[in-house]
Amino acid sequence: MANYRIDMSKIRYILRLYSQGRSKLQISMHGGVSRNTLKTYIKLFEQSGLSYSQLDELTDKDLEQLFIKSAEKPLNAKQKQLFNLFPDYEKQLKRKGMTRQILWEDYHKSHPEGFRRSQFNHYFKQWKAHRHPTMHIEHKAGDKMYVDFTGDKLHYIDVQTGELCTVEVFVSILGASQLTYVEAVASQKKEDFIAACESALHYYGGVPAALVPDNLKSAVTKSSKYEPTLNELFEDFAEHYGFTILPARAYKPRDKAHVENAVKIVYQRIYTKLHLQTFYSLQEINEAIHSSALEDLNNAPLTGRDYSRRQQYEEVERQYMSALPTLKYEFKKIHYATVGKNGHAYLSENKHLYSVPYKYIGKKVKILYTRQTVEIYYDYERIAIHNWSKAPNAYTTDKDHLASNHRFVAEWNPDRFREWAHSIHEDVGLFIHKILQSKSHPEQGYKSCLGVLNFTKKVGNDRLIKACQRALAYGTYNYGIIDHILKTGLDKNNEADAEQLQMPLHDNIRGQDYYQ
Repeated sequence: MANYRIDMSKIRYILRLYSQGRSKLQISMHGGVSRNTLKTYIKLFEQSGLSYSQLDELTDKDLEQLFIKSAEKPLNAKQKQLFNLFPDYEKQLKRKGMTRQILWEDYHKSHPEGFRRSQFNHYFKQWKAHRHPTMHIEHKAGDKMYVDFTGDKLHYIDVQTGELCTVEVFVSILGASQLTYVEAVASQKKEDFIAACESALHYYGGVPAALVPDNLKSAVTKSSKYEPTLNELFEDFAEHYGFTILPARAYKPRDKAHVENAVKIVYQRIYTKLHLQTFYSLQEINEAIHSSALEDLNNAPLTGRDYSRRQQYEEVERQYMSALPTLKYEFKKIHYATVGKNGHAYLSENKHLYSVPYKYIGKKVKILYTRQTVEIYYDYERIAIHNWSKAPNAYTTDKDHLASNHRFVAEWNPDRFREWAHSIHEDVGLFIHKILQSKSHPEQGYKSCLGVLNFTKKVGNDRLIKACQRALAYGTYNYGIIDHILKTGLDKNNEADAEQLQMPLHDNIRGQDYYQ
C-alpha cells in the first residue's frame, strides 16, 4: 500500500518500465520505490484496464485520481472523528501559549479511547499537509501584519484632462486571522505607504506586535540579509504606534507568502468586481473597494472551514492586538542643516531660522518638522523644539539657547534699563530715561545706559546716584558726563558748580571704560 505521495512523473516512469517487461526488483531499484508500493500501483494499473499508451495520455490530475486517491485507505470512524476536530484545533493553535500538547490533553480527556499523542500529532500533520501542500508557518494571534503592493495597478480618468491615471494598490493581512485590508493610493512613496499602513491599523482596530514589509524603499532604505537599514520616517511611525518592523528577507518568498497569497485573492475577489467599472478619482476607487468588495472577502468562509476571516479575527486575534494611540501619526519631513555662528539652524522649506543651544554651533543637525512643530536632533537626541513659523527670513529664538553674553544682549530693551535704573534710585532712573529719550531710536542709547549702570560695580550705588543728580543739574544726558564727574570727584562736592567743568561734554567724548 502506498503510504506517501510520489510524483506523477515517477508513476509514469515505473509503469513504463513495467510495460516493457522489466522485473519488479529492477523497477524498484531504478524507480526508487519500495516493492510493496510498486505492487500497489501495478495492481491499480491492471485493474484500470488501460494500456500504458492510454494511461500516458491522462493528465496528472486524472492520474492522481486513478492511483493516489485509489491507493489511500479510507478513514475509519475514529479517524474521521479526530479529523473533524482539526479545523477547530488549528484555529486554537493561533492563540498565544497554545500548544499541540495542550490540545492533545484536552482531546484525550473528552475522548479517552482516542489516539495517543504520537498518533494525534501524526494525523494532525497529515491533515495539515493535505490542507496546506507547501510548508506552513504557524502564526500567533496579534503577532504580525504583512504588507505589500499588488503588481497590477488600477486606473481612473482625470475629469479635467481626460488622462488615464495609474494608482497603486496596498494590501495588508494579519498572520493569524488572515483579516485583509486593501486601499488604492497615489504612489508607493513613504507618505502614501505610511498613510495606508495607518489606515490598515485603524481598520483592524488594534496594533500587532510586528509589521512585515517587503523590501520597499518606503520602509527599508538598504536591504540586508542580517541587518537591513530602515527608513527613518517609517521607524518614527512604528514608534508612534508601538510595533516592531521585521522586513522580509530578500529572495525568501516564504517570509511574505501570506501577503502574496492575499494579493492573489485580491485579484480574484476584488479586481474582478472593479474590472467593468469606470472611476473618475482615487476616492471613487476606494469607495468601491470598501463599500462591499473588501467586506465580502473578509466575511466569506475560508476554504474548507465554516468560519470567515472576520469571525476568526473577532474570536481569536482581536484580544491580542494592542490598543491604538489616542492621536494619529503626524507625518514628519526631514532636513539636515549646519548650525550657524549665531546659534540657529536654517530650514529651507520656509526660509526660517530656529535656535539650538549655543554649544552645537558648527554641528550638523537633523530637523524633523510638520506644519505645527519643528524638532531638532543631534546624535539621536532632541536638542530643541519650536512652533512652525510662516515668516520667511526671520528668527525663532529660545533665550535659554543663547550664551550668557548673547542672552543678555538679546534681552536689551528700554523697559529693562529703566527698571534696573529705578531699582538703584529715582534720579538714576530719570537720567537713564533722559538718555533713551534723547536718541532718535532707543537702541542707540543701549550701550550708554549699560555703561552708566555698570558704574555701580566700580564706585557703588551712592556715588552713581550723586553723579546722576549732578548731571541732571547740568542738563547733559550721556555716558561721558557721568564718567567725567566720577573721575574728577565732582560727585563728592555738594555744590553744583558747572564752571568746574573744563571742557564741554557731548556724545563724542567717551571715557576709557567705554572701549573695555
